[in-house]
Amino acid sequence: MKPESAFSLRQPAIAFIFVTGVLDVMAMGLVIPVLPPLIEEFAGSRSGAGLWNGVLTALWAGMQFLCSPVIGSLSDRYGRRPVILISTAGLAIDWVLMALAPNLWWLALGRIIGGITSSSFTAIYAYMADVTTPDQRARAYGLVGAAFSLGFVAGPALGGVLGAWGPRVPFWVAAGLSSLAFVYGWLILPESLPEEKRMAFAWSRANPLGSLRLLRSHPELSSLAAVTLLLHFAHHVFSVVYVLYAYHRYGLDAFEVGLMLALAGVLDMIMQGLVVGRVVKRFGDRKTMVIGLIGGTLGLVAVGLAPTPEWFVAALFPNALWGLAMPTLLSLMTQRVAENEQGQLQGANNSVASIAGIVSPIFFGWVYSLSVSVPGSSFLIAAVILAVAATIGFFATRGSADGHANP
Repeated sequence: MKPESAFSLRQPAIAFIFVTGVLDVMAMGLVIPVLPPLIEEFAGSRSGAGLWNGVLTALWAGMQFLCSPVIGSLSDRYGRRPVILISTAGLAIDWVLMALAPNLWWLALGRIIGGITSSSFTAIYAYMADVTTPDQRARAYGLVGAAFSLGFVAGPALGGVLGAWGPRVPFWVAAGLSSLAFVYGWLILPESLPEEKRMAFAWSRANPLGSLRLLRSHPELSSLAAVTLLLHFAHHVFSVVYVLYAYHRYGLDAFEVGLMLALAGVLDMIMQGLVVGRVVKRFGDRKTMVIGLIGGTLGLVAVGLAPTPEWFVAALFPNALWGLAMPTLLSLMTQRVAENEQGQLQGANNSVASIAGIVSPIFFGWVYSLSVSVPGSSFLIAAVILAVAATIGFFATRGSADGHANP
């Protein structure tokens, strides 16, 4: 693409990505406070709700694992615009399907469709790479991350308010937001990938397991990949158990849970947007990563042992230190591969995260179903897992003070 064409695309492209990111993540966040109670209504028991919530989350992650590389390859072949628009329209249809769901199997179908359509984020990141120069890319990706965080802050809070009107109302509003994103993209979004730069589709490149080979070819990455797996594994205790636990342990309602999730999102935005850079400058990547993992461990213990709703909310603050771990972990991994392997590394990390997203929700849903009478046990188990990750991370990067790979 010529520089002038890239320049002409830049403004509408970045505006679209930001608006669409906010709308899509808001749509996802809207249903977080009300989906677990709806699952419980269908399941008929607290233990059944925990197990089914885990299964539905795992279905979504499984579709992400299978479809993200496929959708990325399709966008290389047919362009970013049609893939993004079709996925956004599909997400709107998915929310309507879930709003009308009469049983758990219907919700399961909705989660499968949602996992497929949400894989369009692969094409969104590729679009941003098309319309920015390498020196602008990190800043552009930061803007995408900020849009996602903003959507996640606003979504659960609004979902909590709407949930007071009925558990299905947020699904209809989510469908409206995704439809708005589709119409906005149809009118505004130009194509970013010219015909001459497109690549034929090949299943060998769309293989979700292929990117994992990079981690085996660089022995120093293996331990850090294990930290990534354990970090994501522990984090899914929030997506599966947190909302159900807040309802049952403390008697909170949808509005209160939505506010708590919004607070968690704000704290994460502050930690990753403002704090992590200052801490890295002071202590380096390695120490900052370990501080984040230990802080997350202590936060999980605090969540699991909180005796009152006030302490439950207060536990979000030490848990926010977890936000220091992921960016520094990724930084440490990028230092251990060549420049022409960075994209493959991102794919490998997404594959590892997706594997955790498939197994962890089922595990924590099962634990919750067995331990409804033992408050906080799921969070304490997650704390142990994250402590193991902190230990592995500490020893995997002990070669130098700042965590850089040895020559």
